Formats: sequence, C-alpha cells, structure tokens
Amino acid sequence: MLFKLSLKNIKQSFKDYAIYFITLVLGVSIFYMFNSLESSQAIMQVSNSTRQMITLMISMLGFISVFVAIILGLLIVYANNFLIKRRKKEFGIYMTLGMGKWQISKIIILETIFVGILSLAVGLLVGIFASQFMSILVAKLFEADLTGYKLIFSQDACIKTCIYFAIMYLAVMVFNTISISRYKLINLLTAIKKNEEIKVKNPIISILTFIIAVIVLGYAYWKVTAGVNTLDTAEKILPVILMGTVSTFLIFWSLSGFILKIIQTTKKIYFKDTNMFVLRQINNKINTTVVSMTVICLMLFMTISILSSALSLRNTLEEDLKEMTPVDINLYKEMNLPEQYINNINIYGEEIIYTPEQIIEDSKITIQDTLRNNDFDMNLLKDIVEIPIYVINDLTLEKFLSQTIDQVKESFPNLQYNSVEHIVKVSDYNKIAQVYGIEQYELNDNEYIVICDFNGMTKIRNVELKNGNTLQIAGKEYTSKYNECKPGFLAMSTSHVNTGIILVPDSCNLTDNMIKRSFLIANYNTDIKEKETIEEFMINNGSGFITKIQKNGIQIDGMTKISIIESSVGLATIVTFVSIYLGIIFLIASSAILALKQLTESSDNKQRYIILRKIGCDEKMINRSLFRQIGIFFAVPLILAIIHSIFGIQFVLSMMAGLASSEELLPSIIVTAITIGLVYGIYFIATYLRSKSIIKEN
Repeated sequence: MLFKLSLKNIKQSFKDYAIYFITLVLGVSIFYMFNSLESSQAIMQVSNSTRQMITLMISMLGFISVFVAIILGLLIVYANNFLIKRRKKEFGIYMTLGMGKWQISKIIILETIFVGILSLAVGLLVGIFASQFMSILVAKLFEADLTGYKLIFSQDACIKTCIYFAIMYLAVMVFNTISISRYKLINLLTAIKKNEEIKVKNPIISILTFIIAVIVLGYAYWKVTAGVNTLDTAEKILPVILMGTVSTFLIFWSLSGFILKIIQTTKKIYFKDTNMFVLRQINNKINTTVVSMTVICLMLFMTISILSSALSLRNTLEEDLKEMTPVDINLYKEMNLPEQYINNINIYGEEIIYTPEQIIEDSKITIQDTLRNNDFDMNLLKDIVEIPIYVINDLTLEKFLSQTIDQVKESFPNLQYNSVEHIVKVSDYNKIAQVYGIEQYELNDNEYIVICDFNGMTKIRNVELKNGNTLQIAGKEYTSKYNECKPGFLAMSTSHVNTGIILVPDSCNLTDNMIKRSFLIANYNTDIKEKETIEEFMINNGSGFITKIQKNGIQIDGMTKISIIESSVGLATIVTFVSIYLGIIFLIASSAILALKQLTESSDNKQRYIILRKIGCDEKMINRSLFRQIGIFFAVPLILAIIHSIFGIQFVLSMMAGLASSEELLPSIIVTAITIGLVYGIYFIATYLRSKSIIKEN
C-alpha cells in the first residue's frame, strides 16, 4: 500500500519535483563528467610531462569533488525541505486518518529512493554522453592526439558518483524522518496559515546601517584594487574579504528596513498596479530572505569572478607564451663555486666522479666549453649567445631601496631584502635582446638601467627610481637613466616574472670573480620532427648526457620552449577546469536555492492571491505581480554580485600579475555572462511558471 501511495504521490507532485529533479540530474551529470577524465587520459597521445599535468589535474578534481559533494548534499537537503514544507497539510491529513509518523516517514523514504534512482540514472546517462565532449575538450586544451578516440565509459566515475549520491540521499532520508517525528498534527494542518514573524526595523537605524555598510564595502573595494599588492600576504587580504561579506549581509538587512518606507512616500509608484502587494509580499518574508540573499549573492559573485578570471588567465597565458618563449632553450651554470658549496651537492644519490677541485675548476669555464668537454655535439644548436651575470655581495635589494626601505619593509615584511642584485653589461644584454626580438638599450658611462617586468616589483622599484637612486658599483657611482623600470627579461618563462636586472655600461669595472652565473640561449639546429628527440636528450634525467654531467657534479640547469609551453598549457587547463567545475556548481546551487525559496513563498502565499482575485484583480495583473516579485528576488543578489565581481576580478588580476591581462577579460566576461544568463534564466522561467501554477491551485 505504501509503495503504491508513494508512486501515486510522485505522479501527482511531479511539478513540485521538477526543479528538484533538474538540479539532481545536473549535479549527477556534472559530477560524473569531471570524474571521468581519468578514463579519457588513457586514449590521449601526449608527452610524459603533459601526462603528468593531466594526472595532477585529475587528482585535484578528485579532492574538489568532495567539496562539491558537500555543496550538492546541502542543496539536496534544502530542496527536500521545500517538498516537505509544501506537503505539511497532506501529512496532517494522513495522521488524521490514523497513519503513524513512522508510516509517513516510510512514504517519504520510498519517494526519495524513487526520485533518487531516477535522477541518478538520467544524470549518469546525460553525463556519459556529455563526458565524450569533455574528453575532446581536454584533448584540445592539452593539444593531445585523439586519433585513437573511442566512446568512453568510466566505471570508476560511475561507482564514485553512485556512492557519493547514495550517501547524500541517505542523509536526506534521515533528515526527513527526524523532521516528521517532530511535527504535531495541529501544526501540520495550520502550517499554510502561518506567516513569518515580522520584526519591524527602525528606518533611521536601517538607513545608518546601510550607509555604514556601503562605506565599509567601498573601503573593501579600494583595498582589493588599489590597496593591495601582488606581494601582500593572506593576513592582509582575509580581513578585507570578511569586511565585504559582513557588508553584503548588512546591506540586505538594512534595505529591508527602509526601502518600503521610501517607496511608500512615492505614491505614484507605490499605488500603481499591484506594486503595493508585491512590496508587501517581499517584506513579509524578509528575515530569512536576508540570509539567503547574502549566501546567493556571494555564490554568484564567486561564480562570476572564478569563471571570468580563469578564462582570462588561459587566454593571457597563450598570448604571453609567444612573447616569453622566443628561443628553443635557456641554460644556466653556477660560476665560481666556493669550496664549501661542494659539500652541499646532492645528485640523486649518484656517485660523483669529479673531485671537489675539478668541480670548482669546472665552475670557472663557460657553458659551451662544459658541453664540449662532456661530448655534446654543438652542431645540434644554432643562434648561440652566452653571457655572464655578475653580482656584488654588498649590492642587495635592501641597498637598492636605501631611500624607501623602511616604507617597503612595513608594507612587505616577507621580501628577501638580503638577496643580491643581478648585474649585466648592456652590450651582453643587447645580444640576447637581438635574438629575442625585444627592445635594446644604450648607456652613458655613469648610467644604469633596471629592466623589470614583474608588476609587483616594478611598482616598488619605481618609487625608489623616482627619488633619483644612485648606486655604487665596482668602485664607481652610477645614476639611473630613467625614473622607472624598463621592460625586458633574460630567462624564458610562462609570463612576466623578471623581478629586476641592473644593466651597466661596458666600461664598468666588473671582474671575472664577480661572475655568479653564465647564461646561454640557443635554437635547435634541426627540423620540427627532430626537436622532441633533442629535447629528451637535453632535459630528460634518464638521458646519457644528463647522467654524465650529474655524475661529474656539474651544475647546469635550464628550460626549454617545449617544456614551458607544456607546463603553461597544463597550468592554464587545470585552472580552467577547476574553475568551470566550481563555477557551475556555485551557479546551480545559487539558482536552485533561489528557485526553491520562491516556490516556497508562492505555496505559502497562495491564499493571498485568492484574495487578490476576490477584490477584482484579473489573472494578467496577478501574473504580472508574481513575475515582478520573483524577478526582484532573482535580480537583487545578481546585481550586487556583479558589482562585487567588478572589483573582485581586478583583485584577481592584480594577484596574478603577469599571468592574466585585462585585455583578455572581455571575451571571458562574455562567455561567463552567457553561461550565467542561460542557467539563471532557465531557473527563473521554471520558477515563475511553477509558481504561477501553484497560486492557481484550488
């Protein structure tokens, strides 16, 4: 009997279950899609380094899935609470007819199982087909070869999805049983007539609270844009985030206290159409609305910021790679090693063939000579340029910032102020710049230039340079040719990370014992097909050449264009996928909470719409008032979230200085807007249509 009654209830309440069911299906399919990438990895033909990045991404998504499961679990409990509340009168009638609370609980448990199995099956089916497109997308982003592509079903992802959602549904069953056990018959039968207790707020206090909240929020906006730097620590950033969160809550709380009073003073608006009814409806449930509006606003803010920033990061990294990887290989070699350095050499447990004396002697010769001495074929390389990089032990960052050091230390206490500055002769730098195709410089005998393209350090150094900084280098004073840092770099990288190199005239009295490092750039002297072979030979720890120089204790390090591109693509893809995963979940959660909240309101306020009909309002006016009410609830948190995200995105861009660019932001914002508009719009329309159906029920 209970089995048949449960099935009948589901059929009769199918419209009530619609949004709940859609949310479950979306949650299951997304969960499966992102956890099925491990199976997709098997069919991708990629390099070892790229495969490692894919493995890292899959591992990260696995951990994030736990967090996502918690969010979806809370969402399912919240959605189920709406269904229980909607059916209180029904349960009251069951109890009146003699049915016990445990039997009612059994009905709900059976209904939960039916809906859970159905949503899980449909969600997995959608997820299996959608994951095929996800596999193709991953392969495209990682530039993988999919010639062996075939239809993929991830058994592990399927089992994981079933287990996680089974736990969620079990939690819902327990929650429902506890809820039913606490209900009293009189409360179930009269629940629909009860309103939330309205606590009337003092308008003056509300206005003052609103002004204070706006001021604090404005200060938080300033702090996350102009008031923070790339080098700031979490200790400075977390209080700002807390201020923004509290201010958001206070704005919604205070608005509820005076906005109605303000609109009431404008008679033309207040008494027009059914505006008075709509505003009273909104004001009627204001206490719980404040909390839910705050939560929804913050989730929408995170969705907008995460998606926009992540997509912008990927686009910027792709553009920067063209500029920051102008040659095939960079090599470094530590020069003039001190005797005590030998004791610190650790070559993966290998026995070092060279004696300490030989290692010290080898550190005095160039990279090219070292390569030749270790039987490297120099004909494999072309466009070779090798330059020395000098250091003077007493010329540190602290010495460079002599005039502003106290101010900088107060703002950035964690900087390594004792790190020595790197010095390069201008002609040597120009040799590199010519091959790179970037700007070259000229200097008089008493001038120097600082090249720096890392945004955070550029700002710090520019303050010092504007004060007319003078440096003592090799017994002679030099003044800065410019009152700001100039763009440029030596080492290839994924982005602009050069924190500062001092260029000096060729006449500067720098000696060989001041050489700290030798730096070499070159291109492979071969065609594209053979480059990967050379790449493995040059950087793979298992190659004979690398093994030989390691056993000889030779300290040569470097990076290649191919490895930088692969790591950059991998980093961008990981960030993009994690952001899409979290962004979509936050978007679905916020939209579903709003939808269920409004459906609850419509169910509770059904009698009020009946009264509207009795006093002469036609269906068109009633539907318009319902549309406005739901529209306001959907629009207000979204508007504030958009305002938050304007400053939040700027903050993210400043924190990722050199990694993300505002020029690449517009396409990302457009994609984000379309995504939010689509999902948010679907939930809004579904909520309006279902609410319209609810208020028409007899």
